[in-house]
Amino acid sequence: MLELKTEFLYEIEGILGDRIPVGTSPLGTRIIANVVGGSFEGPKLKGKVLNSGADWMLSRSDGRNALDVRIAMETDDGAVIYVTYNGRLYWPEELAGRLFNPDTVADVDPSEYYFRITPYFETGSDKYAWLNNIVAVGVGRITAEGVGYSVYEVK
Repeated sequence: MLELKTEFLYEIEGILGDRIPVGTSPLGTRIIANVVGGSFEGPKLKGKVLNSGADWMLSRSDGRNALDVRIAMETDDGAVIYVTYNGRLYWPEELAGRLFNPDTVADVDPSEYYFRITPYFETGSDKYAWLNNIVAVGVGRITAEGVGYSVYEVK
């Protein structure tokens, strides 16, 4: 059996803006949450999240949420990195009141809900070209302003 190894890439905080309710379709209830900013930092890269993307979240009939996110990040030395990721988010019903209240969300331990993502990167920067060839995973948390993730490269 092969062992799965990871290496920490960065912490990211994303600020979410307006939410656009699409409504309920045969697939579930869709909400589009605009990503309007944020920041990221790790051992090999740091910078800001650009006002450039959104999360097309689908709340499925089984109570689970499927994430489809596209954002752009700009490193502190000017490189732009396009990031796409899918993910899953779900929480116990009794947690929703505290989890989605900006005054109480900080008191909710992320271990109380499931929030995982699988980011992929695209950049034309020579310095960060290594990102084009990796698989990554992230563990998420809901914040008062949006979302945060700890992101790891799968080795």
